[in-house]
Amino acid sequence: MSMSVVSATPTPLPTTAKGPPVVPPATTTTNATQPRRLAFLIDNSKSLDHLLQIHAALLRHGLHHHRILNFKLQRSYSSYGRLRSSVALFNCSSDHTVFNWTALIHDHAHLGLHQQALLYFVQMMGDGIEPNAFTFSSVLKSCPLESGKALHCHAVKLGLCSDSYVRTGLVDVYARGGEIVSARRLFDSMPERSLVSLTAMITCYAKHGELNEARVVFDETLERDVVCWNVMIDGYAQHGKPSEALVLFRQMLGAGVRPNEVTVLSVLSACGQLGALELGRWIHSHIKNNGIQMNAYVGTALVDMYSKCGSLEDAILVFESMNHRDVVAWNSMILGCAIHGSSQCALGTFDTMCGSGVKPNDITFIAILTACSHTGLIKEGWDFFNLMKDKYGIQPKIEHYGCMVNLLSRAGNLEEAYQLVKEMAIEPDAVIWGTLLGACRLHAKTAVAEEIAEFLVGKDLANCGTYTLLSNIYAASGDWDGVAKVRTLMKSSGVIKEKGCSSVEVSNRVHEFVAGDKRHPKSREIYLMLEEINAWLKTYDYRAQTDTVLHDLGEEQKEQSLEVHSERLAIAFGLISTEAGTTIRIVKNLRVCSDCHAVTKLISLMTGRKIVMRDRNRFHHFVNGSCSCGDYW
Repeated sequence: MSMSVVSATPTPLPTTAKGPPVVPPATTTTNATQPRRLAFLIDNSKSLDHLLQIHAALLRHGLHHHRILNFKLQRSYSSYGRLRSSVALFNCSSDHTVFNWTALIHDHAHLGLHQQALLYFVQMMGDGIEPNAFTFSSVLKSCPLESGKALHCHAVKLGLCSDSYVRTGLVDVYARGGEIVSARRLFDSMPERSLVSLTAMITCYAKHGELNEARVVFDETLERDVVCWNVMIDGYAQHGKPSEALVLFRQMLGAGVRPNEVTVLSVLSACGQLGALELGRWIHSHIKNNGIQMNAYVGTALVDMYSKCGSLEDAILVFESMNHRDVVAWNSMILGCAIHGSSQCALGTFDTMCGSGVKPNDITFIAILTACSHTGLIKEGWDFFNLMKDKYGIQPKIEHYGCMVNLLSRAGNLEEAYQLVKEMAIEPDAVIWGTLLGACRLHAKTAVAEEIAEFLVGKDLANCGTYTLLSNIYAASGDWDGVAKVRTLMKSSGVIKEKGCSSVEVSNRVHEFVAGDKRHPKSREIYLMLEEINAWLKTYDYRAQTDTVLHDLGEEQKEQSLEVHSERLAIAFGLISTEAGTTIRIVKNLRVCSDCHAVTKLISLMTGRKIVMRDRNRFHHFVNGSCSCGDYW
């Protein structure tokens, strides 16, 4: 059998579960009582020290070649994380059975030493020992696809492919390798499907974004454990369906299944995507009250959730309470400060991180450059960009260049930004060109925008954002012929403009709105609130910024279209649905327009409310008529 394996000396790793539930055949001995007692003691050992004492007693009684005792010792050492001791014990014996080999293979595979597990499998075959179903199910765990295919062939030859454990392992191998069709074919041929095999198939679909197929299998699974629920919830969270993830999480709770660490990581991610702060706080409370360990993973997920939900204060509190902070945790905190426009907080956190001995990585510099771009810190941005290369030896990636282009172009240095794009060591992507186009719109540089757009169309790099930005640039300058030309190009290219959508969380429920939306059950009350807001605005002599309306309409029609933007509907619903003084938190999928930005500042002044809005680029904290961005966004 041909397999690519690498020989490596196993290293001791954290505690692992015991191997497959198999028992080797009994051996005879002149004194049966002593081995039976030692076997009982090994099975019931409470600590590594206890196991070492039993091993010493075994040696004193001359039972070091006893097959069953050696097998039990071998497995017990692995269960305490002493893989070296297990291997040494295995090597001391020359009379190896399939059970000894299987235990050795299982323990290495369980600890992630998959190539070493494969090597032992090959050695076992070379010794003339025929593997059983448990051997295959062990070696298949996290086995690479090509090796898995070879094992599949061998299982067929030995007549073991019909075994449910083997077939489940093969489904998992093909699923992880991306061969969904092969995985499904094996799955469909199983006469009986265990929870493990069902979960493997759900994982296969969910991992590759085929969520509808995953949900069909999930719904067919009548008895689900926490792992099964976690796979489906995480599939939704990882593939941009956070609402579905939270709905399923509530169903999980209703089914009486207790969430674990993996559950809360997925749900916190979904909360962050939606800006569902109250549910995120409930999850935080659940973590505290149900014994879920506050490790680096959970702590970082909480920092990320609070940052994305608009509560930087809570993010900082969690971060400061963490006992262990790895580079991922530091990065999350720096980025949290960055997206809230707290550049000094981000820079200070970076300095503290370096002072604590944690070495920054490429993600760290993306976060710190993002902080610089949100506040126009050009000198500091260049300093960090050069520090990354010169001191830490990190070569800039497309994301680092994107941050620098955003920093320079947003500050008005379009020529410098354009030059940087032309001199990049790597090919600029659509995001970087889109950043330049966005700056052209911001600074009314129509000629430069046309040059960039023509280049992108000619290179077949234009996307929805390219056409939309160019159309908006023409509209802002009143060039409606240009707008019509771009829209014709979009139609012929099959490009569909992304619709603006805003959401607000009220009573642990996220409510979504699009412009002019009248589908909400409280639509009548929302529009009455909008009329009241318009009356307030008139007392402040506010004039709508109709130049932001990107349609060829009359002034009155433009004003009316601005009044029903999605973020205003969300704010109006927040005002009628929460008590006076309550902070309103809005999430918008696009950049907030300048008119809605100005109106939201006035609403915060008129109502005495704090309004936190997250748009595509950053957070805006509106308090008493001012915004935290300082109108720089």
